[in-house]
Amino acid sequence: MLELDFDEEITLRLIQESDASELFELTEKSRAELREWLPWVDGTQTERDSLAFIQHSLEAYDAKRSLNCGIIYNGKLCGMLGFNLVDWPNRVGHIGYWLATDMVGRGIMSRAVSGLVHYGFYELDLNRMEIRAAVGNRKSRAIPERLNFKEEGTIRQSEWLYDHFVDHVVYGMLRSEWE
Repeated sequence: MLELDFDEEITLRLIQESDASELFELTEKSRAELREWLPWVDGTQTERDSLAFIQHSLEAYDAKRSLNCGIIYNGKLCGMLGFNLVDWPNRVGHIGYWLATDMVGRGIMSRAVSGLVHYGFYELDLNRMEIRAAVGNRKSRAIPERLNFKEEGTIRQSEWLYDHFVDHVVYGMLRSEWE
């Protein structure tokens, strides 16, 4: 099982079926905040839905299409981070993430994303990392900005979010730019 220790507090671990209950609890307690920006929240109504997500994630990992990991902070699952898609021919990792509401503001996500970027560049030999976030999602956009990703543009009406389209800002980082 893939497990990456980034520092004394944060580990990134491939999500497992045994995490379904804890993942669903995190989703439940952060539902209102997550729903504002993530289109999958309404479809996650039971622990079985979280288990189905995990099973799909493991199949995609085995097929080398994606990498969905739990963020473990001081021994407890507190969110998700990974490559929603790995474009192997072009060596691009498309990063996605979310954090439980009560864990926001501790620097967890910035440190975890930094570790994932390092892993992607130096262990997976990727050349580019990409993060997309809704224009109005300031908390999500703060992560690539804090890590010195380049803002590359805006994709208009990029995602259907329950009852409306949202524009996405695209951020990129090249291996040659990563320090």
